[in-house]
Amino acid sequence: MNRSIRPDAVLVQAVIAGALSFAHLHDLAEAAGQDGWKAWAYPISVDLLLVAAWRRLRNVGPSRLAWCWFLIALVASLGANVATAGFLDLAHAPAWLRFLVAGWPALAFLGGTLLAHTADHATARPAPDNDTGALAPVPEPSAEPLDAPEPAPALPPAPAPAPVNVPPALVERAQKIADAHRAATGDPIDAATLRARLGVPAPMADSLAAQLA
Repeated sequence: MNRSIRPDAVLVQAVIAGALSFAHLHDLAEAAGQDGWKAWAYPISVDLLLVAAWRRLRNVGPSRLAWCWFLIALVASLGANVATAGFLDLAHAPAWLRFLVAGWPALAFLGGTLLAHTADHATARPAPDNDTGALAPVPEPSAEPLDAPEPAPALPPAPAPAPVNVPPALVERAQKIADAHRAATGDPIDAATLRARLGVPAPMADSLAAQLA
């Protein structure tokens, strides 16, 4: 069955805004003395930093690092749009504009590196058992007396909990969150973190964590 293709107004608006912003960044870089392929590389660098910060906000969660670089890239894009609207004489670019454009590649490389290789949480360290900071000594096991009473019979193991039926769409979403967590921290995601990210009950979070292990 044929389906009619309807244009998405939001997608069309995004393409128009991206094309205009790309052209404004190119014109600004060219006016600041970056000619040829270098002038085209500047809008690509700004857009890539903007996308990298947004992907980190979506996949890992809000953080000061991601919001900081997202706002830096957004200000660079908006600044180019405003500067090319007649507020600056692009035929005689001021020295501060040339300085900002020349220093942008190093700033964008720093931002991309931090977004790709910096974790958002610190690894918890175990607290010492005493005021001196040293670990408490482990007592040696005492010898069992010869006339020790016989141990009580072991209780039967508790029945395993019934498996929780998890929708495939939720499993796929949990897999994406687990992959992003492992890429950011290097450790597999635990049930508590998964439960907080998805907002699901504890049994379902435990079931998802077991499937993703």
